[in-house]
Amino acid sequence: MMGSGSTMQSPASMVAEAKPHVLLVEDDAEISRMLMGVLSESGFGASAVGSAIAMDAVLARRPVDLVVLDVMLPGEDGFSICRRLRASSDVPIIMVTARGEDIDRIIGLETGADDYVCKPFNSRELVARIRALLRRAGSSRQGDRHRARLLRFAGWQIDPATRQLHDPEGVRVAMTSVEFDLLAAFCRNPGRVLSRELLIELTHSGLASPVQRSIDVHVSRIRQKIEPDPDDPSFIKTVRLGGYVFTPPVEEA
Repeated sequence: MMGSGSTMQSPASMVAEAKPHVLLVEDDAEISRMLMGVLSESGFGASAVGSAIAMDAVLARRPVDLVVLDVMLPGEDGFSICRRLRASSDVPIIMVTARGEDIDRIIGLETGADDYVCKPFNSRELVARIRALLRRAGSSRQGDRHRARLLRFAGWQIDPATRQLHDPEGVRVAMTSVEFDLLAAFCRNPGRVLSRELLIELTHSGLASPVQRSIDVHVSRIRQKIEPDPDDPSFIKTVRLGGYVFTPPVEEA
């Protein structure tokens, strides 16, 4: 027999705890109810909040696996929230914008989002993007365990096993999931021209309609973090009509 202070989890509760947990930050109650139903039917655990303050309260109580973040929110908007989250966390973020203009998507990516969808959207497409982003993060980690050697370039160190980047002084530099995948791809292919099409495949898992400009935005963010002079990049060079090439020698440790 188990002591009175012991507890036993049922198989159902253990399965429930294993579900990826999605935090939906959306102030439209009708959209929120609809998406919560879709997420539940799709096998996700989910929480829904309507503001940055409520989001912070949830994150203080429990970890989440992915955030779906609306741009237009009362008080602090989605762009500001994304920027703040990204400063302290690498949680995957999907931005939701009511306008389909590329500039809104680009701003979202520049603030650190991993992906975006535009209203009105098909809820199943959102679920597909959530699955793809979680799958990419999970498969990257699994694959990296088989290729877990440290990679070093110009004093920098990238660790595929822990998905961490450290600068030449040993300070950890925060990166989004997409940024890390991009930099890892560059480090594993030094001196090779990588087309935008290939980089889109690596960072969007083949989902339809990622604009090529989004790759440029992610590369720009990486340059801001690793280049001695981001305005005159020497590590990640643009190849006209070709894509990008990573120039520093890379060593495995």
